[in-house]
Parts: sequence; structure tokens; C-alpha cells
Amino acid sequence: MKKFRILCYGDSNTYGFIPGRGGRYNCHTRWPGRLQELLGGGYQIIEEGLCGRTTVYEDRTEPGRRGLDQIQNAVEKNSPLDLLIIMLGSNDCKVQFGASATEIAEGLRQVAKKAKDDRTESFRILLVVPAAMTERVMHSGFGTEFDRRSVEVSKELAREYKALAEKYGWGFLDGTKATQVSEIDGLHLDAQGHGRLAEAVLEWIKNML
Repeated sequence: MKKFRILCYGDSNTYGFIPGRGGRYNCHTRWPGRLQELLGGGYQIIEEGLCGRTTVYEDRTEPGRRGLDQIQNAVEKNSPLDLLIIMLGSNDCKVQFGASATEIAEGLRQVAKKAKDDRTESFRILLVVPAAMTERVMHSGFGTEFDRRSVEVSKELAREYKALAEKYGWGFLDGTKATQVSEIDGLHLDAQGHGRLAEAVLEWIKNML
């Protein structure tokens, strides 16, 4: 029986970075793995999470993590796909980029459009807004990378992503409404946060597909 193939393309919150101590949550805890368990055997979840991944910005301290550069390879090596889930934008809020929510959404548009370039098979795209940061991030180990403006920009992404999804006919899920970042670092999901996000994506799949 053909399995419904879903590629989850994101940053550290798709990778499963553990807030406060680093490392990676196991496959039963991070949201793509949890989603696999909730969906069951008729689905195949493919994880493509990378810490520090941006949409289009080249990080001066962590080069080689532009989502735009990697999306086509990720899609090609995992084809055929039925659904591509993209959750990016948190790292774009870093101080070094000075990007607005509108500019970050434009970067996301480029990533999503490039995923479809030269592809003959048809797959749907779901944009997931990363859960908004809190000011706790400024007092964590990531405090030199994010400031108060970063937090405010992260809160504005939902509006911009929703407009993008409506314009291009992509799916949309507001991660801030579905879950929340950890109180430990104000940036990453804790185990409960991953679980809530997996359940929200599950509901989107049930309702739309």
C-alpha cells in the first residue's frame, strides 16, 4: 500500500533541540516523530531539521544554513512527496539580519517556490509559523543573537505568512496558537510544546487532506 509521504523542513525546532542543555529530543518526543506515531503506518514522515537554518540569510557565525540553498536537494532526494511542511523564520529574526516580518515572509516565499521548481510531481505545501519568541530569549544563552525587536518581529510573522499562504494557495498553521516556546530559553519548544504542535499538524492534515 502506498504511504502518504510528508517532508518536514525546518530549523532547530524541527530538529528537536532541547532548551537549556542542548542535544536532541528522541524521535518519540520531537514533533515530526510524534506526528508519525499519531498518523500511523499509512504515512511516512521525513525529518529535515537543521539548527540555525534561515530562509535566505547567510549567518556570519553559522554559514551554509540558508534554507533556499538546500530545499531542492531535500525535495529531490525524498521524492515523491505528498506534502511539504515548512517551518522557518525564527533564525531570520536575529539581530545581525535586521529583517522585518515582511522581508522574512519574502524569504519564505522564495524557499517554497524553489521547492516546486522543475518538479513534475504535485505535492501540497503547508506553512507553519514558528511559535513566537518571548523576552526570555534575551536572558538565555542566545541573548547575544536576539533582542526585543527580534521578539516583536517573531510575533508579526503569522500575519505575513497567512497572507502568503492565501495568495499562493498553500496551507497555513499558526504555531503560536498551537503551542508555545519553553520558559527556559524563550526560543525552543520543550517536550510538551512538541507534542502540542504535532497534534495541531495532525488536525490540519485530517481537515485538509
